[in-house]
Amino acid sequence: MLMKWRVVLELDEETGDWAIWCPKLPGCTSAGETKEEALENIKEAIALYLEPDPIELSPNAITQEVLV
Repeated sequence: MLMKWRVVLELDEETGDWAIWCPKLPGCTSAGETKEEALENIKEAIALYLEPDPIELSPNAITQEVLV
């Protein structure tokens, strides 16, 4: 499933590189030498950010989803 994410791009005046981050995902940042490269890099960063962490559960553990 594809989702849209708002990202922010900023040019670093000293290096000429582009910084990029996703405000809705704290700590999800990347960069690139061009805007296009930065956009491709943030796509990978968002995918990794959203990837579930493996959790070791005991055999009698119950997982359940709740709505908030």
